[in-house]
Amino acid sequence: MNLFRAFATVGGYTMLSRILGFARDILIAGVLGAGPVADAFFVAFKLPNFFRRLFAEGAFNAGFIPLFSDLLTNRGKDQARAFAEQALSILLLALLVFVTLAQIFMPSIMTVLAPGFVDDPRRFDLAVAFTQITFPYLLFISLVSLMGGVLNSLQRFAAVAATPILLNICLITAITLAAPHLASPGHALAWGVAVAGVVQLLWLSVACHRAGMGLRLPRPRLTPKVRELLTLMLPAALGAGVVQVNLVVDIILASLLPQGSVSFLFYADRLNQLPIGVVGVAVGTAILPLLSRLVAQNDQKSALAALNRAIELTMFLALPAMFAFLLVADELILTLFQRGQFSTGDARATAFALAAYAVGLPAYVLIKVLGPAFFARRDTRTPVLVGIGAMVVNVILNLILMQFLAHAGLALATAIAAWLNVAVLSWILYRRGNLIADSRLIQRLARAIGAAILMTLLLWWLKGMLAPQFAGGESQRILALIALVIAGLAGYGLAAVLLKAVKLREIKDLLARRR
Repeated sequence: MNLFRAFATVGGYTMLSRILGFARDILIAGVLGAGPVADAFFVAFKLPNFFRRLFAEGAFNAGFIPLFSDLLTNRGKDQARAFAEQALSILLLALLVFVTLAQIFMPSIMTVLAPGFVDDPRRFDLAVAFTQITFPYLLFISLVSLMGGVLNSLQRFAAVAATPILLNICLITAITLAAPHLASPGHALAWGVAVAGVVQLLWLSVACHRAGMGLRLPRPRLTPKVRELLTLMLPAALGAGVVQVNLVVDIILASLLPQGSVSFLFYADRLNQLPIGVVGVAVGTAILPLLSRLVAQNDQKSALAALNRAIELTMFLALPAMFAFLLVADELILTLFQRGQFSTGDARATAFALAAYAVGLPAYVLIKVLGPAFFARRDTRTPVLVGIGAMVVNVILNLILMQFLAHAGLALATAIAAWLNVAVLSWILYRRGNLIADSRLIQRLARAIGAAILMTLLLWWLKGMLAPQFAGGESQRILALIALVIAGLAGYGLAAVLLKAVKLREIKDLLARRR
């Protein structure tokens, strides 16, 4: 499997999904604003997605893909399909019970998750109604995760990577076409989420069938392999839960700071998540099935080489994003967000948070690459323990740095904790002989840093030249930002080729994917 080709596929579809996601958010903000209907829908949207992140994505794939890849490599397609079908039946049974209970007790659940709504009967009733509509999405998207794991293991990445696009299309369609015909735009969006789950499941069902891996639904049985899957999932789910709890702690601490701190962090993180999603998630998705197959074949040399190339690729793409965010954070936030009720002061505070987050940008994507090196060897416990340690450090740093840097201290604490996480994961992999930097990685990394520095010097000069435009009207700021982005991309690309951080032949091979 060509890692770069797989990354291009996943990264391209992820980028398209993020763009549609921004369009979706703009439409929702314009229609719902920030009233009671909006509050109720966002709670209803977050609840199934919380459980999806907790169980269906990272935890399930961390356990399922290595087991499925091992069976596919060593015992053949039929054995792998039988395991996937047993996992599907057990997962469906558990989800049906869980979703049914949640629907019955939704009013009680809402009093715990949104206690502020209890004194506002309209918001509370809307939140309960919307969540009862959206919650079945958890069932569909969990089955989608299983089928996605099957397709990724078969090196069929395109259909899985395109799946989030369907959610955004369904929500955009709901808010533009269905809203006038329902009780409120919130009802339309809630039904849009539920329909999206069905559409995504049908999409991947067809993709699995075309890949020769159509799944039937046998009687649920706790086979030895299913028990092993549940054993592997438990620590990964615990780790995901720690991350979610840590995010809640960050919000609580930000709420103790001056007004607007939570919003500053939210808007900064929206930009910060773009390279993480496109680079980190894409490479992490591509590397796990590849490493799982190589480990199953006991091909340690190729596994080491694949991990080196994954690190090389992520750093090559993450380094310029980090330098750019550090240098032009003010210009980015001023151009993208400063309008209406979002003042210049708000933009400056958000830019401060973005720069703090950017310090850890390479670390955020490396975590998504190093984790699969453990998961492929059926070790879901170590990354969780390291992650818990990093989260504890994060909370401690939060309490210290927020005293001096306010909301940006919370962002900087996240960045430092991420680097600590990477350092410990790398050290453990090195001690086990599963991560040994080859000469190409070291040379390419040094050259990529050099190219990023040259790009930064170019942006610094151009930023000064364009200062009057950034101080002007909105159209002038947009044109100036476009000029900065184009100059940065072209400058980094040219510097990378000249310094041989990347070779033209590799770019041609990446673009000519069908070859």
